[in-house]
Amino acid sequence: MNRFINAVLLFVLLPTMGLTIIVGFDMPIEFLKTTGQYMPYKFEAFLVLGLLIAIINIRRSVRRWTGMILANKVQKFVWNVEVSRERVKRVLVYNFMEGLVLLFVGLTLYYVAHEAFIPAIGFAFSAADNFIFSIIGYAKKSWRVGITKKAVVHADRDVNVLYFKGLRKVETHQESIFFTYQNDLNLFFPSDCLSKENELLFFNHLKEQVDINKVFFVNSKK
Repeated sequence: MNRFINAVLLFVLLPTMGLTIIVGFDMPIEFLKTTGQYMPYKFEAFLVLGLLIAIINIRRSVRRWTGMILANKVQKFVWNVEVSRERVKRVLVYNFMEGLVLLFVGLTLYYVAHEAFIPAIGFAFSAADNFIFSIIGYAKKSWRVGITKKAVVHADRDVNVLYFKGLRKVETHQESIFFTYQNDLNLFFPSDCLSKENELLFFNHLKEQVDINKVFFVNSKK
């Protein structure tokens, strides 16, 4: 999920950077016979780009916070544990690195062209959200993985909900646990979110919630 969101952000960032450079350095625009500072509708262009950036970041933020809140309603789960220490460390590193990059991008856009303040705010918001989400998630041990009677829920940096309906195979391969469904749909979540002692418990509780005569379990982890 995060890779997709970051790819979309990068896609939007490229024209944003281009427009910021043109406006900030007052570069000539030959086909319009003007320069960046006098370009028509530049405020509207920055507004549209800023709103796109904000929508993308807000969507990710809402998904993360909602997933974390859901995973912490422990009473609704058959089994629920905090993600492994290794996973916590990885989430912290990735989130803070991502937050610093987003903050740097936002500050750079504003430094080059003050007119780009709306996109800059969008990136700064996402950076702040990353930092706050990381601090609260770590301090309150809110990054968890659990099993309900209908699905597996994993929530930390990513959010995954894997339902049991139509499930045909569960396979552990390298760093992921794959769920294969009857319509050839494949979903997965990272196996490193489970500590070694909790991995066995996870599969024991999972087998209690599905029909083991219809769901095939494969452990190909090496």
